Amino acid sequence: MDADSADRAGSLVTSAEIAKLANVTRAAVSNWRKRYADFPAPASGVGRTARFALADVEAWLSRQGKGDGPSPEVLLWQALRAQYGDDLVRALADVAEVLATGAIGDLEPETRAQLLVLCQESSPAEVIDSLIERFLASPGRAGSEPMSTPRLVAAVRRFAGPATGTVFDPACGIGSLLFAFGGADGISLAGQELDSAVARLASFRASLSGESDCVIRIGDSLRDDQWPELRAELVVCETPVNISDWGRDELLLDRRWEFGAPTKAEVELAWLQHCYAHVAPGGRAILVMPASVAYRKAGRRIRAELVRRGVLTQVVALPGGMVASHQQPVHLWFLARPVAADLLGSCVRMVDLVDHDPDSTAEPTQASVVDVSLVDLLDEEVDLTPARHVVAARTDHLAEYEAAREAVITRIAELHGLLPTVVAGPGSLDGAVIRIADLARAGLVDISGDTVAATSDRLDTDFLTGFVRSPANTKRATSGSGTFRVDVRGARIPQMSGADQRAYGAAFRSIDEFERSVAELAKWGQRAAELARGGLTRGSLLPHSRGSDDGRQERA
Repeated sequence: MDADSADRAGSLVTSAEIAKLANVTRAAVSNWRKRYADFPAPASGVGRTARFALADVEAWLSRQGKGDGPSPEVLLWQALRAQYGDDLVRALADVAEVLATGAIGDLEPETRAQLLVLCQESSPAEVIDSLIERFLASPGRAGSEPMSTPRLVAAVRRFAGPATGTVFDPACGIGSLLFAFGGADGISLAGQELDSAVARLASFRASLSGESDCVIRIGDSLRDDQWPELRAELVVCETPVNISDWGRDELLLDRRWEFGAPTKAEVELAWLQHCYAHVAPGGRAILVMPASVAYRKAGRRIRAELVRRGVLTQVVALPGGMVASHQQPVHLWFLARPVAADLLGSCVRMVDLVDHDPDSTAEPTQASVVDVSLVDLLDEEVDLTPARHVVAARTDHLAEYEAAREAVITRIAELHGLLPTVVAGPGSLDGAVIRIADLARAGLVDISGDTVAATSDRLDTDFLTGFVRSPANTKRATSGSGTFRVDVRGARIPQMSGADQRAYGAAFRSIDEFERSVAELAKWGQRAAELARGGLTRGSLLPHSRGSDDGRQERA
């Protein structure tokens, strides 16, 4: 076996990599694993983390004749593109209708033929799921259609836990989030979607998935709520974003704005309150929100009300790549409607998973979770970004404050000895002067940018630098407009003996060190003040009079 063959024999690949290798979707690979008993078993991992031996996969693809040419799925996709062009949502809805009802529909004969070929090796539900995955991955789609990615659906489902009763999605798109909670006894699904073609696709998907107790209605949820009386045990929603014309003016006095009327720029907070209005007592809502909603100034008042009333229970920051429209991180906001006022929450759980693998199903670690009291959240910004609070909670305030305080004390001690001792002078330096440019031509100095250095022991570099930065030379180097510009070559230096140069140079060095130490003192002083104030107000630090000698809190 040659080196290349040995490398391939030891290589492991994911389901996504197998899909690329065979020119199919990940859903097709998942289908192969279910349908073919001889499909290679994972060499490591399980579920989404499964890895397969590349050599075994290639051998299986070869035996099955897969990957040698365009797959049936690719041929069907090409036929759909040829018939529908860019109107692929309607194409998917027509395919779903044929699969769900058996009707001929609008599909052309060639397209129907390709669909029949694909259905010979995949179930109708698997066929439509594979086509949707291919649509989500298609270039130029721009993520404008309301379709939740499998990654996002998995994340919401994992954090939601068990569901009971009615699950409602007022912006359900093609139903991916909604269907994630179906399939269990006692669960009914309800949704609303603005786009009729998208709603049609979602309805047929429900039929294909066996969700008989699912009703999806068409309409603008904010302007024309088709479920006005519905109160659900769980409301899920990937909130529509970047919509300014959502009807704010006509809905200004709407009863749904329990926490305040959103501005035109805060459509996500309008959707949040719409969702909450449909939550039954004891129920909850999980919303997918852009990360910026957690800190934007325009939404501060509504965020404060959510926190103050104990409605917001958790915020989870997900890694980038979870949604179809962009690669930025998004947040999950968890709301709860208590059955009684005394059951309101006293803190908000913050979970920061931004640095996690978006394909991983691993649970949050202790270091990425913190419970923040409502009082601590209700400051001037009401910033609900999980990272901000997780990092603050993991900070050892006492150790960091002690380090900053020590740095301040050290800098103060340094300052005492840094300013040079001087005596009264004559008021002016009489004698000859010479320009730096003349010294450079004589080879006595080296100029680099706005700095000058002596190249001869006849000159002292600190002496030169000090006089270059003198008020007289600074004034001379200032343009007529008042804009400062460095003109080292034009600076004029008094001619002095070597001993006098060294004396001036030592004084200038002390002044430079003094300035640097003052800057460091300001930086550490600011840091010490921030740590002290933050630690005292959060309870992680106590005033000395309330603590024991070793810094630990006295026990009553």
